[in-house]
Amino acid sequence: MAVAGEDRTEEDRGDECRVGLGTIAREWGRIGCIGFGGPPTHIALLRQLCVDRRRWIAAAEFEDGIAATNLLPGPASTQLAIFTAWRLRGLAGALVGGVCFIVPGLVLILALAALFLAGHAPLWVRGAAAGAGAAVAAVAVQAAVSLVPASWKRAGQAQAARARWIGYCLAGGAAAALTGPWLVLVLIGAGLVEVAVRARPSGHPDRWAVSWPLLATAPAASGGLLALVWVALKVGALSYGGGFVIIPLMQADAVDRYHWMTDGQFLNAVALGQITPGPVVQTVAVVGYAAAGVGGGLLAAVVAFAPSFLFVLVGGPRFDRLRANARVQAFFTGAGPAVIGAIAGSAIPLALALQHAWQYGVLAAAAVWLLAARRGVVSALLGAGVLGATVVLAGWPVT
Repeated sequence: MAVAGEDRTEEDRGDECRVGLGTIAREWGRIGCIGFGGPPTHIALLRQLCVDRRRWIAAAEFEDGIAATNLLPGPASTQLAIFTAWRLRGLAGALVGGVCFIVPGLVLILALAALFLAGHAPLWVRGAAAGAGAAVAAVAVQAAVSLVPASWKRAGQAQAARARWIGYCLAGGAAAALTGPWLVLVLIGAGLVEVAVRARPSGHPDRWAVSWPLLATAPAASGGLLALVWVALKVGALSYGGGFVIIPLMQADAVDRYHWMTDGQFLNAVALGQITPGPVVQTVAVVGYAAAGVGGGLLAAVVAFAPSFLFVLVGGPRFDRLRANARVQAFFTGAGPAVIGAIAGSAIPLALALQHAWQYGVLAAAAVWLLAARRGVVSALLGAGVLGATVVLAGWPVT
């Protein structure tokens, strides 16, 4: 990765040094308010700001930042927002930029959670929630499909490597559909198998790539807020490969283990995470709200996003070594297709959670919209919500 100011004039370096925390708060907060559409939109807005318009960061350095943050667990676009702010003003910039990027979507998703999870929500609200939730399984499949080309290319041309890719993908799909919270062990196993195949043995294993995820699979010691903190920590620390990979993990905890939500409410939570301007990881705030009100939602969000700040602040100076490490690259070459399979496999329990026949019709329509027409996720979920509200107001069941 290029060193700050390496290819710039003295005037450019002076401009970078004068970037104030107020400017970072305003610009990153603006992106947090208008960043509907997920990571592609976030990355495009950050590039437009930092590279094209303000020229704070060189284009090559920005691309390196994208590659490096995609190697880390956690929501990649959020980490890129933290990283770019860190490049401009260090620790203070990272904290201000990251918080201002996250807060707008968090406020909106908590407000929507209060509306959609209300005990006596209006009929049209319940219909819209059931309709948007019905489309979530199609969104998961679309998210998986979008990741396939890059991961398939990364596997290489060798027939054996591509056979392993297919095997990892199938294993991840089966684990997401059948094993719930133990999915992470399959993801780690796929990565370690690829390390064993590709990387040469050494006396210095990359412990971070092996030990911390294993620890994260342990169950929480008790219920209550401690359980919520543990669930949120797993969400923030294990969402590599795309936010949807944590959906089966969250569903197993929030619905099956702790009974904070019903299946239908969980589908609503995932839908809200998609239509608000932030990463899918913000779904955990809705889970927190269901478990312990607004305070629980805020606590879950703080815990879930804390690893992103930690990874960037600790790993930022070491990104070059991280990207060059053969073991790390091999681990993600194996874990990547397992993640894709897990995201696609999560569509099965999400679809099975639907309660009414009309919801499967909405799901089919969303699948055509996303996979055949190749239209956007936000429009799919909003359209599904409108369909749901219309159907329910016409007299179809919602409870």
